Amino acid sequence: MPVYRLVPVADADDPNWDRALNHGEIVVRAASSGEARAIAALAEAEAAAGTPPLATTQVRASAFMDEKLYAVRDAPFDAWPAEGPPEVLAGSFQIPDDYVPMVD
Repeated sequence: MPVYRLVPVADADDPNWDRALNHGEIVVRAASSGEARAIAALAEAEAAAGTPPLATTQVRASAFMDEKLYAVRDAPFDAWPAEGPPEVLAGSFQIPDDYVPMVD
């Protein structure tokens, strides 16, 4: 299964960061780049809620779903194992205690 790097591409002062968090680079094993975005967004929502999210609003609002904030790149071939389930392999989700996502 392919491994992808989700990399922030917007400048730090880009106003779109006002509605989403920048978690830096996240590495995901997934069947496609779209699935990699969804897995990262779901993991972010779970980190924010402390449990698996019941609603999808936070997943759709995630910066990982926005091409202008995050790009998806192929990871180095031998840096992470291709075998295994789709999941986040590297990176962390630092959610401030007072963070409330702005949803359009």
